Amino acid sequence: MSDPTEELSNKTFVARLANVYLSILALFCFKLFVKISLNLLTYLYIVRGNRKEAARISAEFYDYGQKHRSWADRSPLHDAASQGRLLALKTLISQGHSVNVLTIDHVTPLHEACVGDHVACARALIDAGANVNASTIDGVTPLFNACTVGSVVCTEILLENGAKPQSIAYHPSPIHEATSKGHYGCVEALLTWGADVDMDIPHLGTALYTACVCQELECARKLLREGASVQKGKYLDSPLHAAAEKDCTAVVKLLLDFGADINARNTEFQRPVDVAPPSSLTEGFLLIYEVTPRRLSQLCRQCIRSCVGRDRLHLLSHLRLPNRLRNYLQYQ
Repeated sequence: MSDPTEELSNKTFVARLANVYLSILALFCFKLFVKISLNLLTYLYIVRGNRKEAARISAEFYDYGQKHRSWADRSPLHDAASQGRLLALKTLISQGHSVNVLTIDHVTPLHEACVGDHVACARALIDAGANVNASTIDGVTPLFNACTVGSVVCTEILLENGAKPQSIAYHPSPIHEATSKGHYGCVEALLTWGADVDMDIPHLGTALYTACVCQELECARKLLREGASVQKGKYLDSPLHAAAEKDCTAVVKLLLDFGADINARNTEFQRPVDVAPPSSLTEGFLLIYEVTPRRLSQLCRQCIRSCVGRDRLHLLSHLRLPNRLRNYLQYQ
């Protein structure tokens, strides 16, 4: 038989635990009620034309949240930035709202402006002192958001104002994001401002590998022209493995033209032709390519580019060579 004292102790513990959960739920509901009430009050003041009073209420509420890490989520500045309401945004800034106000997830108004491709709002926030390298709890930056939606102008504005063109390992990478979505303009801007063309994210591989997985031909071409390693992919999987597996013959041809090793082996000791879909165009092309001798002009171009080095490839256009030969060396 169970001990009555032990049963009573267990019931007391369960009751106390239930009280703790009920207290947390009650506190959450109370805070949610306060937040909704303040938002409604702010809206009513705006409708009646008393914007100054609305700004005062929201500023006191949200500024307190920033100093004391309260539960406050989105501010009026976030809403204005996400909706592209430039006039409202400038009004709030002039009334003293912090442009670096954070949500619980550390999203700033600049994050919202960039993901909405609201260039004018992004520029206004930056001019007012917004942190261009602000990072959410997931490591997302305004630059990453701009690359997500393919906003070339927002990307360039951020880079011009000090945004870091690449992230640290395991954080969302702007160049990988732009490449995966086929946003050529964003990739070009990132590379112009110094993004590492061979940046390797452990779970994604290089940007070139991402381009091959997503079958983004033009992005892959841009990365290769800028000196991306044609062999560096994800672990032992080369970009050629990824392109062959996706049966993307155009990308396979591009990689081979830049010197990809057709006999490279992955972690399962398979060559690119082994991972290509059976009886596919890519498999047939690779089988023919294996028995076809390489052109001397192609081998010379690869050798010259290798000797020049990735950091000096941009100087090829300044060589005193015939235009046709110069363009050939640049794959143009």
